[in-house]
Amino acid sequence: MSTFRRHSQVAIAAYHDLVSLLLDEKVSEMVGQPMRRERSGRGYWYDRFRLGNQMTEVYLGEDTAVLRDKISRHQAIKAEISSAQKERARLVRLLRSERFRGLEASFGSLVAALAKVGVFRLGGVLVGTTAFRLYEGELGIRLGLDEVAMTADIDIASFERLSLALEETISQPIEDVLKPFSFDPVPSIGNQSVWRWRQATDKTMLEFLTPSFGEDESIRNLQALGVSAQSLHYLNYLIADPISAAAVYRDGVLVHIPRPERYAIHKLIVSDRRVHGPDSLKARKDLLQSELLIQVLAEDRPSDLKEAYEDAMSRGPRWRQRLEASIARSSRIGEILQATA
Repeated sequence: MSTFRRHSQVAIAAYHDLVSLLLDEKVSEMVGQPMRRERSGRGYWYDRFRLGNQMTEVYLGEDTAVLRDKISRHQAIKAEISSAQKERARLVRLLRSERFRGLEASFGSLVAALAKVGVFRLGGVLVGTTAFRLYEGELGIRLGLDEVAMTADIDIASFERLSLALEETISQPIEDVLKPFSFDPVPSIGNQSVWRWRQATDKTMLEFLTPSFGEDESIRNLQALGVSAQSLHYLNYLIADPISAAAVYRDGVLVHIPRPERYAIHKLIVSDRRVHGPDSLKARKDLLQSELLIQVLAEDRPSDLKEAYEDAMSRGPRWRQRLEASIARSSRIGEILQATA
């Protein structure tokens, strides 16, 4: 029997309409000709136009069927942008009336500012509990006001190689974006690089992360975002093939979040890493988030859940050990995953 509550079909439809309109807006800002470039076997679209005496390229996104369709219709989308903005505002009002949690003003305004300068357009992916809250729309589930959805952190991850490949940077330095929000840099011990900032007023922490593909978890550079980032094991699994999501704030903010099935399985790994350390309280929240998502996915997207779990289990003994250790702490998760096998 399900232990989660669902939003109405009206709310779910409104949310997905909002995401579609936000994706339209991104394409509507094209001023030149779309150009596809291929790097390492993957395609990327750019808006190519002349600015003064130079040709300029602005990154639009990774090549997908959805993006190709919107590029083919960008003139029609551009003509309808004014009415589309009003429609987005209406959809956000509808979602709030349906008791969508969305993002409170302090988080929403910061996420909107980061989106405006191109952080998410240039490969940034929201991770952690802020991303978890946005599964409310993607999965159509009601989130309560308990510890599972509470956080004082905003974590953004990106691939170092993608950041280099894009050959573009955000339109304003992160330090300048954060200044009006009273964030101060938190230098790393023994390292001059800054990858996290703390807000002086309510202690919110903003952190930038990137996958580690070696043994160490060192500080790396994310060139496109103009920041340093802490590299972490297992993060490559989490942020591979992210999805677009709408943060319910003002008339909607377009961001990227991990696929929910990957988030659910990744949280099992993270929970085991934290359970015996200084973040043991977070380990419990990791497990609760994973359990909720696994329950929903087992009902709605069992094939996606099974594929994500099998993928993680196939990545080596260390992965299997961490997954099995967390599953042993939750009989409910074990039962569901066994049933999907």
